[in-house]
Amino acid sequence: MKKKRGQQSIIFGNPPIITSTANIVGPMEGEGLLRQYFDFIMADNLNGLESWERCESYMMEWAIKAAIKKENSSMDKIDCILAGDLLNQLMSTHFAMKNLNRPFLGLYGACSTMVESLLLGAMLIDGSFANKVGAAASSHHDAAERQYRFPSELGVQRPPSSQWTVTGSGAAVLSSLGIGPHITGATIGKIVDYGIKDPNAMGSAMAPAASDTLWQHLQDTERTPNYYDMIYTGDLGSVGKELVIQLMQEKGVDLSNNYEDCGCMIYHEKQDTHAGASGCASSAVVFCGYIYNMLMTGKLKKILLLGTGSLHSTTSYQQKESIPCIAHAVAVEM
Repeated sequence: MKKKRGQQSIIFGNPPIITSTANIVGPMEGEGLLRQYFDFIMADNLNGLESWERCESYMMEWAIKAAIKKENSSMDKIDCILAGDLLNQLMSTHFAMKNLNRPFLGLYGACSTMVESLLLGAMLIDGSFANKVGAAASSHHDAAERQYRFPSELGVQRPPSSQWTVTGSGAAVLSSLGIGPHITGATIGKIVDYGIKDPNAMGSAMAPAASDTLWQHLQDTERTPNYYDMIYTGDLGSVGKELVIQLMQEKGVDLSNNYEDCGCMIYHEKQDTHAGASGCASSAVVFCGYIYNMLMTGKLKKILLLGTGSLHSTTSYQQKESIPCIAHAVAVEM
């Protein structure tokens, strides 16, 4: 069976099953719109640890262990873990992985990392290279701010287009056997760069990549948006979400009935996060909580999840380079 479809997409011959998920968030996320869909809400952003980075490692380790426990499995049954975060050299992920003692592939797709891990994990299982895979991503507001922008202690004023990096982690177990929604297809994104240089305008920078991958997915699979109950992008926030709608309208595609962005689903307006949520954990905690619950309870049957990532660094920003972006997609169906 030929699995490649069109230019960038895959239809899996033996669709891997997402047999369990787990998520953990900080207190601000726990006060938001999806409180009931989080497995564990920390009391503060340190959780009794010495640094924000150690807290992020703790969150990822906790989420992976919790997802495996929910599946009534054990760590030694996991053939490989695919995971990543936002920090230099995947710092938080590597410190989490050293305690899990499993084969590991580190991924950096910025905020697209959760979907990238699901996509590659599905390929491993569909190709019979693994029977059970862990997929995870994390971010921490304070650690990310310190690396990419300003230390939180400075209290620098944020522009209205800026987003709030989610403190949290989400993990999923993918298996060749079991009960749960299947990853039936995927579209691998390509770099899209519209020349935006402002690190406080992530939604504007990533929206073209999201629309590019979505358009290619629809072309490759010969589907319309209505094939899916819902289409979700990862962390475009309110600014990027509206741009995606506009860009797809220009291509003759109407997203008015079944499109939402995870970055618009986490926080209340009264929490003053400006344009919404961002970070690896934005799509990770929403998918591994709310969306997975909707699939398991039959309220959703087919969804397309697009992980969106801005691939700049502190060095490229200081050298006044533009922000290259990417978006990957996975189709998940009951």
